[in-house]
Amino acid sequence: MDRRKFLNSLSAASLATVAGAATISEKADALEDAMSAELDKRRAKPKACYTGEEYSFGGGSEGDNRPFFQHSDPALPEMPNEPTLMDFFKLRFAPASHVLQSARLAKINGHNETIVTACLLHDIGLELMNADHGYWCAQMIRPYVSEEIAWAIEKHQALRFFPDESVGYEYPQAYIRMFGADYQVEPYLEQEYKKARNHKWYMTSRLITINDLYSFDPDIEVDVEDFTDIMGRNFKQPKGGLGFDGSPVAHMWRTMIWPNNVL
Repeated sequence: MDRRKFLNSLSAASLATVAGAATISEKADALEDAMSAELDKRRAKPKACYTGEEYSFGGGSEGDNRPFFQHSDPALPEMPNEPTLMDFFKLRFAPASHVLQSARLAKINGHNETIVTACLLHDIGLELMNADHGYWCAQMIRPYVSEEIAWAIEKHQALRFFPDESVGYEYPQAYIRMFGADYQVEPYLEQEYKKARNHKWYMTSRLITINDLYSFDPDIEVDVEDFTDIMGRNFKQPKGGLGFDGSPVAHMWRTMIWPNNVL
């Protein structure tokens, strides 16, 4: 076992137990207990994570009969029973530098809370899936935000690939580095862009792309607590907590609570 990697994977609770031990002997015992739990169980790997590899159920190697972590993974901070959006930012999305800096920039630019909230949430879908993350994000937040915010986040998936000189938005240089200078978007994204271009909320979505950041300033630290009031006014926290409110998207939030469940 890679000890450094293992220590980095320990949950906050396990680290606190080890650090809080009074003697070296007690620290060693606490660390051994944590290692025992790690060795006794294995962590599932979703099928979607296999690219060019031979798939095996749960990601285990042949002959590995250890049980899987299920609803309890020591590598992840434990979520409260009724998690809020703030809990997800702190315990699953952190450090969330991209969206926090984008929301901060929207505030500096004097935009209203609809725009700031859209910037704050626009990329949290990446916690579930990279591909079409704008659609994933819009779906998972739609029951809790205004339709304008959900629509704007969904359409930024397409708009970010198309310049708008009238508002100073250029095709991101980062995309040229990431995808190559000859990259052409899929037809469905071009169709989405054309439909969104004439929509009444076009500028809401466009402002997400304008306030998006494709390089981060490491010297700027943004505290998610700065957005507590904006969250409270623009995100309807469900009774029972995100993932447990019986909504059509509750499973998406539970997937982020327990991303390594085997089933």
